[in-house]
Amino acid sequence: MTRMSTNATKKILVTGAGGPAGIAVIRSLRGMGVSTVGVDVNPLGAGLFLANELAVVPPCTAPRYVESLLEVARNHSANGLVSTMTEELAVLAGRESEFHAAGIAVWFPPQAAVEACLDKAKFAETTESAGQPVPLTGWGSVEDALAKVPGPWILKPRFGRGSRNIVLAETDEEVLAAWPTVPDPILQHRLSGREFTIDALAFSDGTLAGAVPRFRLATTSGISTTGVTFSAPQLADLAEGLLQCLGLTGPANIQGFIDGDSVGFTEINPRFSGGLPLSLASGCDLVGQFVAAMYGEAITVGRLGFRAGTCMVRHWDEVYLSRPVDAIGTLRPITSERA
Repeated sequence: MTRMSTNATKKILVTGAGGPAGIAVIRSLRGMGVSTVGVDVNPLGAGLFLANELAVVPPCTAPRYVESLLEVARNHSANGLVSTMTEELAVLAGRESEFHAAGIAVWFPPQAAVEACLDKAKFAETTESAGQPVPLTGWGSVEDALAKVPGPWILKPRFGRGSRNIVLAETDEEVLAAWPTVPDPILQHRLSGREFTIDALAFSDGTLAGAVPRFRLATTSGISTTGVTFSAPQLADLAEGLLQCLGLTGPANIQGFIDGDSVGFTEINPRFSGGLPLSLASGCDLVGQFVAAMYGEAITVGRLGFRAGTCMVRHWDEVYLSRPVDAIGTLRPITSERA
């Protein structure tokens, strides 16, 4: 990590600039006076045009993807990189030395932790064996999964995110019918109660630096559109145990359910969340303290407190830009013709 003393000297690539997390990070950094370079595979990703500068890159699965990021950093004189995509972190984790050699500050989570977050079966295997508060999960054959996991159920793709290909089931027959329709399915006991997310930041030793729990009151495509922060000190302790079980450090968003006095965690994304603006608005400086640590500075725990009861309601916003468009020539109206 490179030590720098002022935000004015920092210039950070933010990947996934077209997504909600990327946009939230770019806005937060710009508010702190940090220069940003928005990076995305989509040339019309909204966050590209909120950043000070922009660059389009190939998908993270492309050969030499890391080299393409290093080239962008060099071309824009950037000295830091924040990734906001879990799939990308699977490519970047373990390659810190290449960025440091180019003078670019990064903080990637351990590769094993990223893999456990991407693979729901590996996540279940790791957390269940450690006695963490997670729902029972089965995979492999549908018969083995049903024998292990009590209903009611939720079927999910083993690899995937958001609400795509999710099926709820109440009976064995419904599970058997849905199993072939879900890509690489897993079967999980379906938790009930109030759905929550925790935006967290963990020190490099896995201990919790700060955490903001928030209820997800409404979601669209898995992203919180209405939410409210709440206080639950014991929840932070449980979240810390889960992060340490997985070996995850840096930013994380942890999802789960509270039902009466019981709580269960369903998954973790090892990155900033799409609902991050609510946690930032509640007073928790998650982005600023992550970036400070990334540049070798000390995390100020006192800046990671938050106000319970902060509520967020989201609305559409627009970004305007100029873009060349071919003129339309002479048009011929269609006519109705009998066959």
